[in-house]
Amino acid sequence: MEPSNKQITVIFKALCDENRVQIFRILQNGERCACHLLEKMHLSQPTLSHHMKILCDSGLVVGRKEGKWMHYSISAEGAKVAMDCLKDITAVSENENNCCYKQ
Repeated sequence: MEPSNKQITVIFKALCDENRVQIFRILQNGERCACHLLEKMHLSQPTLSHHMKILCDSGLVVGRKEGKWMHYSISAEGAKVAMDCLKDITAVSENENNCCYKQ
């Protein structure tokens, strides 16, 4: 199924911020507690929550609550969707019927 423009926009919005890319890189090493992310990122809790909401809403990251802390990890399914979106929007058509094609 071809991803919608909205879905593509949400995914790439999640990755267009340096802090969120850094969070994503930290999560490449496996699930991390929000307390670990706070320590590594030197962010306030509200700022981290904002970034995590965007990453989770995009489907790239999933969270689970354990006690008072959230634990986050990369979603394999979300990562596959992101890869499919990138392939979809970067595919070049060899359509010879474009407006500038001359025979």
